[in-house]
Amino acid sequence: MKTAQAPHRSAAAPPATPGPRPAGRAAAGPLRRKLSHQARAYGFLIGGLICFALFSWYPAIRAVIIAFQKYTPGSAPEWVGTANFTHVFDDPEFGAAWRNTLTFTLIALLIGFAVPFVMALVLNELRHAKAFFRVVVYLPVMIPPVVSALLWKWFYDPGAGLANEALRFLHLPTSNWTNGADTALLSLVIVATWANMGGTVLIYLAALQGIPGELYEAAELDGASIWQRVRHVTVPQTRFIILMLMLLQIIATMQVFTEPFVITGGGPENSTVTILYLIYKYAFLYNDFGGACALSVMLLIVLSLFSALYLRLTRTDD
Repeated sequence: MKTAQAPHRSAAAPPATPGPRPAGRAAAGPLRRKLSHQARAYGFLIGGLICFALFSWYPAIRAVIIAFQKYTPGSAPEWVGTANFTHVFDDPEFGAAWRNTLTFTLIALLIGFAVPFVMALVLNELRHAKAFFRVVVYLPVMIPPVVSALLWKWFYDPGAGLANEALRFLHLPTSNWTNGADTALLSLVIVATWANMGGTVLIYLAALQGIPGELYEAAELDGASIWQRVRHVTVPQTRFIILMLMLLQIIATMQVFTEPFVITGGGPENSTVTILYLIYKYAFLYNDFGGACALSVMLLIVLSLFSALYLRLTRTDD
C-alpha cells in the first residue's frame, strides 16, 4: 500500500529581507553626495576667485602702492610718498583733463540721457515692426568700439566727410567737428551716445512695458495730454530706473577713453584730453607709472563715491 506524498513545490522560497541598516550608515550616503556636490561647486568658485584676484584685485592693490613710489621699468621702486600726487597736481594737463571729463559727463547726461528715454517712448508706442527697430537701435552696441570710433572719424572728416557733405547738400554751413577746439568734445559726446544708447533704450523699454495700462487709461479719461501722461505717469513709474541709469552713466562717461584716443588723440589744444587718456599718456608716453597710478587712485576715489551711492540706492532691505 502506497502512502500519499505531499506535492513537490518548484517555486523558490522568498529571499530573506535584510535587516535594518544602522542609522549612521544610512545617513552617510546622502551626506557624502552633498559634500561631493558642494566640493565641486566650491572648486569652480575658488578658480573664479583666483582669476579675479590675479587680474583685478592684485593690479588694483599694486597700483595704489606704485602711486607712492618712483617706478620705472628696469629699476627698483623707490618710495617717494605723495610726490607723485604733487607732480600730477602741478601738471597743466591735470586741470584740463578733469575739466574735459566733467564737461563730457555733463553734456552726456543732457544728450545721452534724454535721447534713449525719448527713443524708448517712441518704440513703446509702435504697433508694427517693433522687433526690427529694437535690433536697429541695439546694433551700434554690437560694433566693436574701435571700429565705431574709426567710422565716426571718417564721418567727421572736415574735407570729404559725410557730415559736412550732408550739410553742403542742405546748403548749411559746415563745421570743423573734431578738428575744432570748441566742437571736438561735443562731437565725441555724439559718438559715445550713438555707440552706447542701445542697451539703455532696451532697459527703458522694459520698464515702460511694466507700467499698468490702467494708469494711462485713467489719465486719458481725465483729458491728460501726451506730455502730461509722460510727466505724471511715465516718469513717476520709472523714476527708480532713471536714477539708476543716471548713476551708471556718470560712472561710465567719467572713464571715456576710446573716442579721444582713436578720433582726436586728445586734441586739438588738449580740448579732449580726459583723465583716462592722461593716465595713458603718463604710463606709455611719459614712462611715469607713479604719476599714472596717482591719477588712477584719484579717479578711483571719485568713482567709488558714485558706486557707493549706487549700491546704497539699489540695496533692498530684508
